[in-house]
Amino acid sequence: MGVRELGLPQRAAVGGLPSRVTIWEVGPRDGLQNESAIVPVEVKLEFLDRLADAGLTTLEATSFVSPKWVPQLADAEQLLERLTRREGVRYPVLVPNERGLKRALDANCRDIAIFGSATETFAQRNLNSTVEKQFDMFAPVVSGALDAGMDVRAYLSMCFGDPWEGPVPYSQVVSAGKRLLELGCSQLSLGDTIGVATAGQVEGLLAAFADAGVGPERLAVHFHDTYGQALANTVTALRCGVSTVDSSAGGLGGCPYAESATGNLATEDLLWTLDGLGVETGVDLGKLAATSAWMAERLGRPSPSRVVSALTG
Repeated sequence: MGVRELGLPQRAAVGGLPSRVTIWEVGPRDGLQNESAIVPVEVKLEFLDRLADAGLTTLEATSFVSPKWVPQLADAEQLLERLTRREGVRYPVLVPNERGLKRALDANCRDIAIFGSATETFAQRNLNSTVEKQFDMFAPVVSGALDAGMDVRAYLSMCFGDPWEGPVPYSQVVSAGKRLLELGCSQLSLGDTIGVATAGQVEGLLAAFADAGVGPERLAVHFHDTYGQALANTVTALRCGVSTVDSSAGGLGGCPYAESATGNLATEDLLWTLDGLGVETGVDLGKLAATSAWMAERLGRPSPSRVVSALTG
């Protein structure tokens, strides 16, 4: 499917934003893991190759979670064995525990991520743990990865609201986030797992981290667009100094914990905004939109990204 000749957004740079933003593309992992039908490994490999060709340099490729819980990613070893890694492109994988770390080491992975919780209920439901005990689970994973020369990123979920516990206090998020960084993680991604954050909350949480000695250079943001706030929240985070943003090509993915959740911030929607603001990313919007339209055809439904629809519909 081709891309319409609508042109790129008109650039009107504004002050107070980073000159360049790193996009952490989560579509191949966070996006595809929620699909009901199994996506063939050949399609996943071509998806990764197309994303790299569009200029994305961080592609979260897969996850070493149990195939029992995430059958869509049961082909992790096969995918990584067949993956042609491009020079200058990182292919991080999600690792939940020491068993997952061993699988990542056997697959010669260089970058991994762990996934923690800021709330007790989600820790119990998603990690079969508690907020306190999760750090004991992650400590040997992080130390083992660092000993092997890997880079480790930490995700922290439920940073703004929890469907069982309601609004999450800043202090609670900062406490959990700092402990993940103190384990040796290089970066902490703050997740709005159910998409309820507002711009004021984003500014408040980032200020709380700054007061606790964690600057924006150590942080990334991961917004879901359940209530249409992901872009507004992202721009707020950028104004606060954050320069790494998680997003998913074509808006792939969803949240099983909120009704009508529309999933991850679409990378194309993010790019349209960043291009318009004069923020560099190194990503070709036209190529990426064509890639997401191609993937939507294989999934048998339109892309939820408005920019993809505008450029390719």
